[in-house]
Amino acid sequence: METVDKSTGQSSLYNATLVSRIQVTPQLFIFRVKPDQPTFEFKAGQFTVLGLTWSSPCLPGTGPGAYPPEKAERLIRRAYSISSGSQERDEIEFYISLITSGELTPRLFQLQEGDRLFMGAEGKGIFTLDKAAADKNIVLVATGTGLAPYISMVRSLALGEGCPTRTITILHGARYSWDLGYRAELESLDRNCPHFHYVPIITRPTEDTAWSGRVGRLDDWVARPDLAEVCQVPIKANQTEFFLCGHPEMVMNCATLLTTRGFSEGTRKEPGNLHLEKYW
Repeated sequence: METVDKSTGQSSLYNATLVSRIQVTPQLFIFRVKPDQPTFEFKAGQFTVLGLTWSSPCLPGTGPGAYPPEKAERLIRRAYSISSGSQERDEIEFYISLITSGELTPRLFQLQEGDRLFMGAEGKGIFTLDKAAADKNIVLVATGTGLAPYISMVRSLALGEGCPTRTITILHGARYSWDLGYRAELESLDRNCPHFHYVPIITRPTEDTAWSGRVGRLDDWVARPDLAEVCQVPIKANQTEFFLCGHPEMVMNCATLLTTRGFSEGTRKEPGNLHLEKYW
């Protein structure tokens, strides 16, 4: 089966183009991808698949090494949460961390603007705001690139401009202040939107001496008795819903802590007020 377009030398499996790559740090990038067919549909909080062939070059010094020749034109596919607002269709945005020994991200990080890649035809997943009651406050807790679905949610609720249309707090944890992706956008919303609150937290302040904000692990902050003051919303199961996304240990620790405060994942028949997404 032919998988290479002889006129371009690129895989005929590709159906999208990288139109923008923004470096947050050398290991954190924001990618914007334009699908060939402008029919991409998704809900804020969903993910889709990105892919490149095994024969695609890796960023120097990264990647898993050699691969069997028969794999050369097969796709490596991985799921990534979408950070675009759901009103966007022409270009889809992703916030991605480099895994130096991984199979796909070393290839993604080697791409340049204008290069081709594979993207899924639609968004998938149930980690979406329509799981939350419309009259509840929302607290979104994330580590690292687990922030991506929350950026999509906030942008969707702001309808591309202005302020989100409901009360939202984002708690975002990272090792260093320079790892706090989308920080400028979120700080601007925090300054200008009375019902939006941004709480960045880092875990390695001794190596980031310019940082004067909050420090520590997210699960320690969720355990604090003054969490309501930090989030600026009531931490009550009948008034607020929590979303947890990122490192599985953080997600499970925070879920356990919130369960002791009366929050619950719920069931298929009875929706809960605690929503979990283990990001890897």
